[in-house]
Amino acid sequence: MTMTRRTVLASTALAAAPLAGPALAQSTSPSPAQGPAPRQAPGFYRYKVGDIEVTAINDGTAPRPLEGFVRNAELSAVQQAARDAFLPQDTIQNTFTTLVLNNGGRLTLIDTGNGDSGAPTTGRWMTNFRAAGFDSAQVNTVVISHFHGDHINGLRLKDGTAVFPNAEIMVPAAEWAFWMDDARMNQAPEGARGGFQGARRVFGPIAKDVKQYEMGKEVVPGLTSIAAPGHTPGHTAYMLSSGSGRLLILSDTANHPALFVRNPDWSAVFDMDADQARATRRKMLDMAMTERAQVAFYHAPFPATGHIAKEGDGFRFVPVQWSPAV
Repeated sequence: MTMTRRTVLASTALAAAPLAGPALAQSTSPSPAQGPAPRQAPGFYRYKVGDIEVTAINDGTAPRPLEGFVRNAELSAVQQAARDAFLPQDTIQNTFTTLVLNNGGRLTLIDTGNGDSGAPTTGRWMTNFRAAGFDSAQVNTVVISHFHGDHINGLRLKDGTAVFPNAEIMVPAAEWAFWMDDARMNQAPEGARGGFQGARRVFGPIAKDVKQYEMGKEVVPGLTSIAAPGHTPGHTAYMLSSGSGRLLILSDTANHPALFVRNPDWSAVFDMDADQARATRRKMLDMAMTERAQVAFYHAPFPATGHIAKEGDGFRFVPVQWSPAV
């Protein structure tokens, strides 16, 4: 992959967001993983994939100007897509939603949110995590999809505190190779090194203990990694399988569905390799549609899960219908 100032700047924009989120205090007394809070709440949403309980945890939202958000489409076309979806034509709300997998009492997180290093309207993750009945000390494994700040900063507070002291940390080998490469960081323009520095801040103190995983492997029971490059070099999606249940976890394969599911050939400003990201997006959306698998997004409006249907030359996102807690 060719490193340019433009692609690196785009990839590190999230890491360079204003560091003004509310502090996340850490609890140290674990509570039983089998007994989460029984009802839905605005900041979490629980559903089942076979025998595995999935809880979506919201970390707030961050508004971004609609102009410039899509790199290869005229602003008028992007505004029309927003209008068709009954969204504002000047801003887009970037929503952040992680997943907690409860498989027989063993807790796995997929990504961690912004921590206390995001925009002022983020940093809600720990409050919502606790409201769902969980505690940071009971997390067994944290699986990271890629190294953008809104996915990894929840691992470590700005003061250096490790948020999940008992968890094994698992990362894509290709992401580690890219972002932890000192030579690559030193070759990047000064203003484009935030992503590299952010990765070192989060992972540096535990580098020897971080477990790297390859693509096409079962990362934890029921969760298989799927190569989904383009957004970043080692960007990873997952298939969660249990019994007849299947959940395709898209990570950042597609950002807001109103834009990038309906128009899969558009390029988000954060995609480092636009051509590869477009190919990956079509492949993943087609897989979800063909297999009728439920999908989970990281940046779709909360609770960020539903199904994919074919529509014209693109696709359509069909959100879940909210239901009582499982």
